[in-house]
Amino acid sequence: MSARRIAVLAATAAAVALPLLSAPAATAAPTAASKTVWSCPDKPTLPYTLHANAVTIRSKATTKSTAVGVLYKSHKFTVHKTTKGGACVYITDKNTKKTGWVSGKYVYRDVRMCLD
Repeated sequence: MSARRIAVLAATAAAVALPLLSAPAATAAPTAASKTVWSCPDKPTLPYTLHANAVTIRSKATTKSTAVGVLYKSHKFTVHKTTKGGACVYITDKNTKKTGWVSGKYVYRDVRMCLD
């Protein structure tokens, strides 16, 4: 490798490393002053949505339990409760009236951005 190529590589590496080394260290835990403040508490919470085309509705909160139906992305549904850690969500499909457990990986509440 030529001396010029080595010099260019060294300068590029230094230019990339400098901002990383001079950046302030991140803190592991948030401080008491960094409490979340919602600027639109007067707005109602948004509904849950499904972030998959379809998920299986099951009789129990396990993947080995009996399937009782399918929840499609286009269906409206109500969330009643979740397992500890949110791995499974107990829902009622408003379209088919089926009730059961679905994977919590794909169920999210829509988010509203509130500007002052």
